[in-house]
Amino acid sequence: MAAPSPGYSLTLRVETPASITATSELAAAVGSAGAHVTALDVTESHHTHMVVDVSCNTTDVAHGDTVRDALNNLDGVNVRNVSDRTFLMHLGGKLSVTPKVALRNRDDLSRAYTPGVARVCMAIAENPADARNLTIKRNTIAVVTDGSAVLGLGNIGPAAALPVMEGKAALFKQFADVDAWPVCLDTQDTDEIVNIVKAIAPVYGGVNLEDISAPRCFEIEARLREELDIPVFHDDQHGTAIVTLAALVNAAKVADKKLADLRIVVSGVGAAGNAIIALLKARGASNIIACGRNGAINRNEQYTDAHRTWLAENTNPENFTGTLKQAVVNADVFIGVSAPNVLDEKDIAAMNERAIVFAMANPDPEVDPAVAGRHAMVVATGRSDFPNQINNVLAFPGFFRGLLDAGVADITDAMLLAAADAIAARVAPEELNPGFIVPSVFDPLVAADVAAAVVQAAGKQ
Repeated sequence: MAAPSPGYSLTLRVETPASITATSELAAAVGSAGAHVTALDVTESHHTHMVVDVSCNTTDVAHGDTVRDALNNLDGVNVRNVSDRTFLMHLGGKLSVTPKVALRNRDDLSRAYTPGVARVCMAIAENPADARNLTIKRNTIAVVTDGSAVLGLGNIGPAAALPVMEGKAALFKQFADVDAWPVCLDTQDTDEIVNIVKAIAPVYGGVNLEDISAPRCFEIEARLREELDIPVFHDDQHGTAIVTLAALVNAAKVADKKLADLRIVVSGVGAAGNAIIALLKARGASNIIACGRNGAINRNEQYTDAHRTWLAENTNPENFTGTLKQAVVNADVFIGVSAPNVLDEKDIAAMNERAIVFAMANPDPEVDPAVAGRHAMVVATGRSDFPNQINNVLAFPGFFRGLLDAGVADITDAMLLAAADAIAARVAPEELNPGFIVPSVFDPLVAADVAAAVVQAAGKQ
């Protein structure tokens, strides 16, 4: 299933005999090795030889070695160097701090710093609410993680989580002009995380919780929402739920089905699965079966945590007690936020006609998208190399932009639903088709529309 991806992009510096066909021969060799050429740049040219930078996408590290060997096997060709473009992008990190004010002379310095800054400090001391207007607080988000559930990589710790949090902060700025900063905590103690975030909260206008494992993430979010006067948003829950609902609204239109009538099976009952189910129910879906590792959550079982207990009481109206594979028989929709390859072609073939499959486990989906497409009408994943990428970047930048603009602390279902509707509406009816149910993350109006929807929903509270 693995396809060449920009995540494994290489540039190979190659010395080759000078000829009119040199670059085409290099491209052919890379293609024969199964990689995708993205650029060919001649960096040196001499009478007898040339040096060419060959950039290509591969499937993994071993595939890169295969491409290098394929080029070295050409007559007279020598691969001088191989650069991993993903690692090069991360050298020195992806963020920096840039002042918003000019510091050109002593006059500027006296107002931006001492003695002038003291007047501003005292104004905030007398009226703490002024911090929102007189500091970075009004436009700054803390991206908080403990590194316990990073992407699909698991509990890899705060240092290893930092590249993801840097990327998250870059997305906030790129898509919604929100200043965000990584806060990677070297603790996985719930009480300690809550206390640390409360202690640093004066700097920030909001908190984006990220990649914190369930069930601790539920308690951390709930406590911080209760104890802070700024919005707290767990993107793995609510960002995923917003985009999933938006995609399902449009997929149902393509399949000519009504959301309220859909039989929906959700694989994964962690943070994302719980939030998706809650938001689908808020939109009117009623026939939902949630499946964990041991099969369907049902009322015959006793669950020790509040979230599975809630699922047992609020889903699975027929009290189905079977496995995931049994649950998808005659289902209209499969939503996966769980693990790779839990379903196969026979399982998708057993679903209802015009089925909808959202296989969102990363990097490897619950079912091969190409295989699912043989039987389902609409297939979506969390990956950028397949159609219909269900990507949280469609939601969280604009959502926080709206929260900051509205100056509110509470996050409501009305805001989540409004954000989903705004994303779905970015795909016009005449654009809808099985391969296009969600807008591009580079659609410049997505974040603005989501922000406006959140502000409007906040105004109706």
